[in-house]
Amino acid sequence: MSAPASPEALRVAVFASGRGTNLQALHQAASFGELPIQIVGVFSDKADSGAIAYAESQHIAHTHLDPKSFATREDFDAALMQAAAAACPELIVCAGFMRIISEAGIRAAPCPMINIHPSLLPKYPGLHTHARALAAGDVEHGASVHRVESVLDGGRILSQAKIAVLPDDSPEQLAERVLAIEHPLLIATVRAIADGRITLHDGADTRVSWLNHRLELE
Repeated sequence: MSAPASPEALRVAVFASGRGTNLQALHQAASFGELPIQIVGVFSDKADSGAIAYAESQHIAHTHLDPKSFATREDFDAALMQAAAAACPELIVCAGFMRIISEAGIRAAPCPMINIHPSLLPKYPGLHTHARALAAGDVEHGASVHRVESVLDGGRILSQAKIAVLPDDSPEQLAERVLAIEHPLLIATVRAIADGRITLHDGADTRVSWLNHRLELE
């Protein structure tokens, strides 16, 4: 169950489609007093996602929206952002959210959005990042946290964490090792946002303003 949030806790909504491991990492860090946030809602396009199951188990407010129930991507995005807005978040974290949000959806977002992506952007936006890194013969790989903007995985990079690519790595092995650094990277980045060291801006009522800042974690 979620620990009571302090009055200064940053209100965070999480969008997720899969296992929800990054959601769990954020929630557990907040529950142990290591991250000054309150997760005010979990939103998923998959009713059977691990993220929804985890939210249910921890009594976190959660919403499933079925994309097949909407005529267009823009209609789905509008409903998603309306549902998120009802939770009054100050930050949206896309943590394994496997849908491309339309430009209209981005404009309708109630607050800034960030995404965690399993590559060292600007390398390998989109899918199959681990196989692509191996095919290119890269000696390092990793994860990035960036702003969600209209270009796919092309928003301002906020933070990165790197690992060495091993000679016998498979895409699956590389994926598991990158996932292990995604969790601390995302926690550190959200903490920096909550503390004002990485700053956000989306209207006069938000706490801080975006700066062109890059936090690199080795």
